[in-house]
Amino acid sequence: MLRPAPRDREILRLALPAFGALVAEPLFLLSDSAIVGRLGTAPLGGLGVAGQALATLVYLCVFLAYGTTAGVARRVGAGDLRAAVRQGVDGMWLALLIGAVLVAAGRPLVPWLVGLFGASAEVAPYAETYLRVSLFGIPGMLLMLAGTGVLRGLQDTRTPLVVSVGGFSANLALNVLFVLGFGWGIGGSAAGTVIAQTGGAAVYVVVVLRAARRYGAPVRPDVAGVRAAASAGVALLVRTAALRVVLIVGTAVAARMGDAEIAAYQVGFQVWTLAAFALDAIAIAGQALTGRHLGAADAAEVRAVTRRMVGWGAACGVVFAGGILAVRSWLPDLFTGDPRVRALLLASLLVVAVLQPVAGVVFVLDGILIGAGDGAYLAVTTLAATAVFVPVALGVHAAGGGLVALWLAIGLWMLVRMATLALRARGDAWLVTGAVR
Repeated sequence: MLRPAPRDREILRLALPAFGALVAEPLFLLSDSAIVGRLGTAPLGGLGVAGQALATLVYLCVFLAYGTTAGVARRVGAGDLRAAVRQGVDGMWLALLIGAVLVAAGRPLVPWLVGLFGASAEVAPYAETYLRVSLFGIPGMLLMLAGTGVLRGLQDTRTPLVVSVGGFSANLALNVLFVLGFGWGIGGSAAGTVIAQTGGAAVYVVVVLRAARRYGAPVRPDVAGVRAAASAGVALLVRTAALRVVLIVGTAVAARMGDAEIAAYQVGFQVWTLAAFALDAIAIAGQALTGRHLGAADAAEVRAVTRRMVGWGAACGVVFAGGILAVRSWLPDLFTGDPRVRALLLASLLVVAVLQPVAGVVFVLDGILIGAGDGAYLAVTTLAATAVFVPVALGVHAAGGGLVALWLAIGLWMLVRMATLALRARGDAWLVTGAVR
């Protein structure tokens, strides 16, 4: 029996638990939906609106995890574990600060935020109730992002998996108790989620405090360190916002095509997202390994790991493409009985499948450059790719193109990203070694 090579074992050691944690995270909202759905259509619609608002806020703050992973991993590679933990602590203080600001600024804006999503008069009160309560969970959510980044930088992806599974389990139990047991309605669902998220954040704080004690790292706020963490996150924030624009425009264009088109698009996008979780797990391994080897001034190993992980990404993409094609004929029947939606989804899934190897390369290279701290390049090129996609997607709608044409526009966006990322990876500008970029 063939045994995996050392590099492959290291990639698997980081990627497999990361995949489990990534899959566990969406289960928070999924379990909420299953329970709130018992209250009726309007409460479930309110949860959907509030959930999208919260997801957008958290999605834009994912730099707290990515930036922290890269910085901590560099320090680990340089052999300075004290400074690595200190940098992670700075990231967690930044998360707490941003969380407090969002709670204070968000509460008076709740009706306006709900209105942005076009909630009906029946749905809006439920959305506002859920959002008002859930805002108190934002500091916990952001602390969890930063804490995850610290542990990934320390080459530990197992603890985030344990916390994610524990958080999901607590969330499910509390929602059942508060909503179905105590009859607290949608506010009870939000309260259960806030408690679960805050509990998860507390676990990360304890784990990081133990690491700080072990390596003698100070844990008090350091203004310069927090400012540096914020500065490092700006480029990743721009990158993430550009990605979000693509998601929003794609959904908006599909919605304007018709009810059947948006229904088929949403199912196709969920298939895409599921595959993305696995590919993101390899990208997370890329962040941690790239940062560590650059911190150790081992550029040659970074090159070797990059080639290996790109191969993994492409191979996984091929496997996922085969899997999608294998289930394509019967998958639509799980979601719809509408023959038009089924036909649109069958055609869309062909494009989704073909794009998987491209997505595998893009996600891995993106993770590697994040691990290298090359955020400025990622921000500029992601903006450029988005600038290509938006007019093409809008043109598809204006010209009366169908859903397949929209997916092809997404494919063009991915190809532009792959070209710019591959061009960067072939050069040396991103291979900056040392404990600090």
